Amino acid sequence: MSGRHVAVLMGGFSSERPVSLSSGAACADALEAEGYRVTRVDVGRDVAAVLADLRPEIAFNALHGPFGEDGTIQGILEYLEIPYTHSGVLASALAMDKAQAKHVAKAAGIPVADALIMDRRTFGNRHPMKPPYVVKPVREGSSFGVVIVKEDQSHPPQVITSSEWRYGDRVMVERYIAGRELTCGVMGDVALGVTEIIPQGHAFYDYDSKYVKGGSSHVIPAQISPNIYQKIQTLALKAHQAIGCRGVSRSDFRFDDRGPGEGELIWLEINTQPGMTPTSLVPEMAQHAGLQFGEFLRWMVEDASCLR
Repeated sequence: MSGRHVAVLMGGFSSERPVSLSSGAACADALEAEGYRVTRVDVGRDVAAVLADLRPEIAFNALHGPFGEDGTIQGILEYLEIPYTHSGVLASALAMDKAQAKHVAKAAGIPVADALIMDRRTFGNRHPMKPPYVVKPVREGSSFGVVIVKEDQSHPPQVITSSEWRYGDRVMVERYIAGRELTCGVMGDVALGVTEIIPQGHAFYDYDSKYVKGGSSHVIPAQISPNIYQKIQTLALKAHQAIGCRGVSRSDFRFDDRGPGEGELIWLEINTQPGMTPTSLVPEMAQHAGLQFGEFLRWMVEDASCLR
C-alpha cells in the first residue's frame, strides 16, 4: 500500500552511526521509489518529541548498535504506538547481549563455543583460557572491540585493560573457532540463502572488511555440502524463533571443515538490525531468493507492528 508515511530512523549516537547513515539513506531512497512518503530522521536524544510531532504511520528502523538495536528505541516506539520494523523490545535487548543470547541459543540445542563472561578490569598477566581465544564486548556490534588472541601469544591483550577501551566493562572470552565465516538471514519464518564471507586482506571479518569497499567478498550460495547448508538454515531459523525475533535477522556461524567427518559448525551470534544497503548481506540473500531491494523493504514495512 503505497503513499503511507514512513519515518526512516538512521544515524543515532552509537559507534555504528556511519553504518546506520549509509543503511538509512539507501532504505529511504528505495522506499521513495516504491511510492512511500518518506521522512529521514537523524536520531538524537529528542527522538521521542520529533516522532510525536511527525506522527508517521510506520517507523523503519535503520539504526545499528546500542540505543537502536538493544530495545531502547523499540520501547520509545511502543510508547508512541508507532508500528516499527525488525524485532521488538525483548528480542532486541536479548540479542544485543551476546552472553544472554548464547544461553538461550544453547538451551534451544544450537551449538555454541565455550565462553567466560568477565570484567575486563580483572584481566591479569595470565590467560583466562587456553589460547587461541577471542575477546568480545558483550554489548557491541560491527566487530567493535573484538580481539583475537593467537596460540603463541604469551599474555592477554593489554588493550582490554587500557583506559582507551570504550566498549563497556563486561567482555566475553570465547574459544576461537577456526574455519569459514558463514551467515544466514531469516525473513519472517523463512531462512534465506547461506553466504560465505571471505575477508580480503584482513585476519577476520572486522569493521573494515564489513564496510570498506573491497574489504570482503560474499559467495552466495556458499560452496559447502547440502547437508551443512541446510543445517545452517535450520539453526538460523531456530535462533530467530528462540530469541523471539521478528521481521528480519541474520545469524553468523563458523565452520571448521579441516578435520575428519563433516567438521565443526558453531553459531556465534544473531543480529536483529543487519546492514541494509543494497550490497549488504541480507539484501543480497533476499535478491538471491528473487526479491529486489525495493520489494524486500516493502515486505519489511508491511510487516511492521507494535508489540513485537
